[in-house]
Amino acid sequence: MGERIHPKSKKKFSWGKRKTRGLTFTFDPGNPRNKIYIIDYYLPDGTRKRERIGPNKRDALDVLAKRRTQIREDKWFELERESKIYFRELSEKFLKEYSRPPKKAVSSVGRDRLSVKHLNKFFGNKLAHQITREAIEAYQNKRLDDGVVGGTVNREVACLKTIFNKAVDWKLVKFSPARKIKMLKEPPPIVRYLSEQELPKLLKACEISEAKGLYPIVFVGLNTGMRLGEILNLKWRDIDFINGFIHVEKAKGEKRRDIPLTTELTKVLKFGIKVENTEYVFCDENGKPFRNINRSWKTAKRRAGIKNFRFHDLRHTFASYLVMGGVDLYMVSELLGHSSVEVTKRYAHLSPKYKKRAMEVLSKIVTAMDTSMDTSRVSSEKPNAPVAQLDRASDFESAGRAFESHRACQIRQGSFEYILKHPDKKSGCGLVGATLVARSLGH
Repeated sequence: MGERIHPKSKKKFSWGKRKTRGLTFTFDPGNPRNKIYIIDYYLPDGTRKRERIGPNKRDALDVLAKRRTQIREDKWFELERESKIYFRELSEKFLKEYSRPPKKAVSSVGRDRLSVKHLNKFFGNKLAHQITREAIEAYQNKRLDDGVVGGTVNREVACLKTIFNKAVDWKLVKFSPARKIKMLKEPPPIVRYLSEQELPKLLKACEISEAKGLYPIVFVGLNTGMRLGEILNLKWRDIDFINGFIHVEKAKGEKRRDIPLTTELTKVLKFGIKVENTEYVFCDENGKPFRNINRSWKTAKRRAGIKNFRFHDLRHTFASYLVMGGVDLYMVSELLGHSSVEVTKRYAHLSPKYKKRAMEVLSKIVTAMDTSMDTSRVSSEKPNAPVAQLDRASDFESAGRAFESHRACQIRQGSFEYILKHPDKKSGCGLVGATLVARSLGH
């Protein structure tokens, strides 16, 4: 409060900050410096309502204005319905009506149930509209303080976002408080794939396994890159032996893809599985599809001496060997069923062996360049046209054009087959070639 003098009447009057009717605050017991704003209003029937909003005054004013608009437009019954919904009820409805097969994969359903279990410990007894952005960020910090990795916290927050998005669709809440929550940064995933020595050991262990269906399941995973759920749900109608394709109908993300059948894969599917009068390819003697192969899979890995390897890593192995074999990333993306080639880039890696070979090629190119330059200075004979053109080049641009006419097509397309097969041939590409090779390698 304070006193001011009116400019015309010259009278003194007291002044102070204007108080917003219906808005009060209290102090957070955990941190007395933080204010917790509370809105106060009355319904048409005279019932008084008070809502605890959070530390942000602007958010509290927005909610208060929204409540007054609802009451003025005679929509206070929607306010009543929204206020009485607890997060535990929303999560149960989400698991019961949305997160279940066949709408979602079995593995995704299990992940959602685990996430909901942790979310309910924090939000379960709170009304849906009381969950604010600050509360969700506090949940993230608490989980990190408990020693949970950022990737797991992100999966749980993603589940929370989906729950509120479905609640908005069901008209149970008006908006999602998680819509602007930022995910935590995650380190790049380590892609595990079978080496050339591990691959035959694993196939041999699967072949001698007591579970007769294990070997064909693993063989299909290695040769198609299909997920375990897609393999176990595969039906005979999805296999076109005439045209040589496997049609994956209900893939992750609801994107259909067609996978070509190789000769060996066709033999395994035609003659390696013999169960009559059933629509499923991989099933027991009664024609019921397998639900999991955990026990036999772990036994086969132990026999093969393979550690830190999941069934999903067969998909990584499939993609990795395609990329190392020179297959284009876009083709690999199509075979894997990715929505974007950006997702496929996580598989576009090279093993240390292949990287070392590529660097040896670079070293030979630089050595060849030095040798060609020494020869041109000593010898009076006219050198080869590409070498002479590079030696006469006055700048990097002219040298680049000379090399482009000689061999740049193979390098710019990412194909090093010619160079790897003929490392001893001196192309005279010099530093230009070395630069293009390094750029193609991603350095």
